[in-house]
Amino acid sequence: MERKIFHGTIKPVDIAQALLAEFNQGNMRAQTLGHSDRLVVQLGTRPDAMSGGQTAMTVTIQSLEDEGIMVELGQQAWLGVAASLGMSALAAIKNPFSLLGRLDDIAQDIENLQIKEKIWLVISKAAQAAGASAELSENLRRTTCEYCHVANPVGAPSCGACGAPLGRVQPGTCPHCGFVVKPGVRSCPNCNKPLF
Repeated sequence: MERKIFHGTIKPVDIAQALLAEFNQGNMRAQTLGHSDRLVVQLGTRPDAMSGGQTAMTVTIQSLEDEGIMVELGQQAWLGVAASLGMSALAAIKNPFSLLGRLDDIAQDIENLQIKEKIWLVISKAAQAAGASAELSENLRRTTCEYCHVANPVGAPSCGACGAPLGRVQPGTCPHCGFVVKPGVRSCPNCNKPLF
C-alpha cells in the first residue's frame, strides 16, 4: 500500500472528482463511496471491455486534522492482465501472425499495468491545481516559543527573540509511520497508533 500526504486547502472530493474525470471513460470505470471527510474511489476495467485483461484498484482519500489530505493506493488486481498477456504470448508461440489480431489487447494490458503511475499523476496534478503540496504545512515548519510566543523555525535550538530553549515544543515523528506530529499529540493522525 502506498501513501502520500498533501498539505493545503484541499479536500478529498477534489481528488475524487479528478480521478472520476480521468478514469470513468473508455475501458475503465470509476465510482466513489463514503462521505466528505473520507472517500474511497474504486477504479477498474469495465466487464464488457473490448480489449485487455481485467484489473482494479482502490484509492482511499482522507482529510487530516491540520489542513490537508492523506491518499492511499491499494494493491492492484493484476491477475486478469497477466492472464491476457499470457494468452498473447502463447498465441505468438503457436502462430506469430496471431499477434496482429491481439495488438489492441497487448496495448490495453500495458496501459493497465501502468495504472498506478497514472493515478499518482492525476492526484499530483489535482493537488497542485488546488494549491496543495507534499511539503510540510506552514504550521509544522514553525514552532512557537512557550515563553514569549514568538514563531521560530523548526529545529532551532533556542528562541530567536528571548533565547529560551525550544526542545519541548519541537514536533516529533511517529515511530510507526514517520508522520510529523505536534507536541502533546497522543495518537498519530496518519496511522492512528499511540505515540507513547
